[in-house]
Amino acid sequence: MILLLRWILFAIAIIFVAWLVPGIEVQNFQSAMLVTVIIALINIFIRPLIVFITLPINILTLGIFGLIINALLFMLAGYLAPGIEVDGFIAAFLGSVVLSFLGLIINMVTLNNPD
Repeated sequence: MILLLRWILFAIAIIFVAWLVPGIEVQNFQSAMLVTVIIALINIFIRPLIVFITLPINILTLGIFGLIINALLFMLAGYLAPGIEVDGFIAAFLGSVVLSFLGLIINMVTLNNPD
């Protein structure tokens, strides 16, 4: 039940990111749910490999390169999901930063739930 609540909250967060950041558009709630699933799959399967490959650059930049990885993976999710459009790297960068912050809040709220 908590997992479904987290996915719904992340979909709402994606809609909020599209409202806040110019250059990101989401057609409807179903598209936001689909991109939530795609982002989850990307974070499970692709992100660890990319982070491992770029580990030397990430160490040299003291982790700042991780923000670029997040933006590129956000662009990939926007490319794969129908109903969401990400116009360029700057929009993806700002969207991934805002979504990461909102994800932190969502995780704090749902993981501290006593249920």
